[in-house]
Formats: sequence, structure tokens, C-alpha cells
Amino acid sequence: LLSAGMGGVASFWTPQVEALQRSHRVVSYDQRGTGRSERVRVESIEQLAKDAIELIRALELGSVHYIGHSTGGAIGQIIAIEQPELLASLTIYASVTRSDAFRRRIWDHRKRVLQQLGPLEYAELTTLVLYPSWWISENDEALRTEEQRAATTQLPDADVMASRIDAILAFDRSADLGAIRTPTLVICARDDNLTPLYFSQSLAKSIPGAQLAVLGRGGHAVSRTRPAQFNRLVREFIASVEQSRTLKHEGHHA
Repeated sequence: LLSAGMGGVASFWTPQVEALQRSHRVVSYDQRGTGRSERVRVESIEQLAKDAIELIRALELGSVHYIGHSTGGAIGQIIAIEQPELLASLTIYASVTRSDAFRRRIWDHRKRVLQQLGPLEYAELTTLVLYPSWWISENDEALRTEEQRAATTQLPDADVMASRIDAILAFDRSADLGAIRTPTLVICARDDNLTPLYFSQSLAKSIPGAQLAVLGRGGHAVSRTRPAQFNRLVREFIASVEQSRTLKHEGHHA
């Protein structure tokens, strides 16, 4: 199950789907308020986690390998804390433990851009915080097309997006991270300027047994800027979890 960040749309994961489909059924979705889902305000990240839990149950997915980017990583933390039986593994990618002064500054600014300048300007700013400079330079034309599409078809209205921003700024389940027992991989690029590396380091330190994978470069959207490396990390982690489960099962019946 793939859950995107603040943008909330399934298409964020396009560079992952083919690679992951080689060995697993892959489900991605547009979160509440985004994409093809109903354009309604978000009350909290806990509400978004409840949506994901209901999706897992409605589709009868059983125990899923959950991969969450940024806001999606926060959603995954809540599921692992509150409904761990639904998760076979948890990958938290470019996410946070809670807001701090830096996060409040950058998100308050992005919200003002959306409310005062409009969706296209917000989408253009999103490019600047999501991707590293070299990748923007190499993909300028494609990014401009993506910005137009986001502004016209994907972004919710300013009020709904503001509610999503407020929800992530209010998120804080850091006191519960020590209770997570789901096998966990934490991924972050060293040059992530939106969810800096120190958040991922804190997550990996707080979640018992969590692995931390730090990529040298790739920005906040390293799954899109360096998909081959990202996909390999995730596939190897999932395979190791499944192998461990098989060995435990065989040992139990030996």
C-alpha cells in the first residue's frame, strides 16, 4: 500500500509501481481532499490514517507492506501504533516525528502562497522544495507540465489544502514511537530540505529495531529523482521481512 505526501495523489508513485508489481499486488490511492477523492477538509492525520485502515479492510488486503512518503509516513506511524496487525512492514520515507520551528515556517509560507497567489504559484513552489536543483534543471519542461496539471486537476481548493497543512503541523505521535513493533525502514536523502534528515534519524532511533537508509542526494522526492536506488532499497527490505517471517513460521512448526 503506497501513501503519498501532502499532495496526496496516487500518481506520485508512478516510478515505483512497475518495480513493485514484479513481486506484489500494489495499491495506491488519492487521499481525502486530493485527486479523484472527495474534496473535503481534513481534520487530522489520525483521520487520514483511519481512511487508510478502512481501505485496507474494504479491499481485504490483509497485512500490507506500507510505504508512506512525508505525510504518508505520518499516517503509517499511526497505523503501526494503533492497528499493527494490518502491517507486515512499514517504510517511512522523508517524513517527520512532529513539527518544529523550521517546519512551521516553511508550511506557513507555502499556505500563504496558495491562499494569496493561487494554485499554479503553489505548484511551482512545491517543485522547488520537493526536488534538488540539478534534477529541476534536467527536467524543467516535464516539471512545468506537471505543475500545470497539479494546479488544474490535482490540487484541492485553498481551504482544503490549508486543512491538510494544519493537520500535518499538528501531528505528533513521537511519545508512542517506542511501542511500534512492525519491522520498519526509514529512508531519507541527505539533501532533503523539506523534511531534513534529523527527523528520519529521530524516527529510526525511536522505533525499536528500525533501519535507517540515507541516500547521498535526491531531495524530498528521492523516489522520483533516484527511482532505481529507492526501489531496490524497498524491495530488498520487504524481501528480508518476508524471509524472516518464513523462517520464524518454519521454526515454529519444526
